[in-house]
Amino acid sequence: MTSTAKVKVLFVCMGNICRSPTAQGVFRKLVEEAGLAEVIEIDSAGTHAYHLGEPPDPRARETALRRGIDLADLRARRAVAEDFELYDYVLAMDQDNYHALSGICPPGRGLERRLALLMDYAPQARMREVPDPYYGATGGFESVFDMVEEAAAGLLEEIRRRHI
Repeated sequence: MTSTAKVKVLFVCMGNICRSPTAQGVFRKLVEEAGLAEVIEIDSAGTHAYHLGEPPDPRARETALRRGIDLADLRARRAVAEDFELYDYVLAMDQDNYHALSGICPPGRGLERRLALLMDYAPQARMREVPDPYYGATGGFESVFDMVEEAAAGLLEEIRRRHI
């Protein structure tokens, strides 16, 4: 990696108000603590346009704040085909969003190799998908946070090994 190139990471869930902004916040904190904020760019998006421009779900924000992470600056946006050209890692929270992203990935250019499940970076985890906590109780947000923390640590390790 050259000193001017950034590694760019995009986290994606359905509405971009629960799981993907949580992942963005968790990963941003890890990257900042590692002193790598100048070389790793982080964003999040949703596969659906349900919440465009909205901040993360209050339960996600509260869970994050309890763990020292502020998500207040984040706003929901929708994933677009161009994201595959801009981001080195396009990380879906579950299979449904993975398939939705596959459907917008520009064909024939090898960009699909950038798409993966976030939990691929937590190979020891029991679950391969980050469940959507939107319709559940606050405890679901705690579980999501735990899963995202584990995968984010593995992702940072992978980026360090491959790019930095």
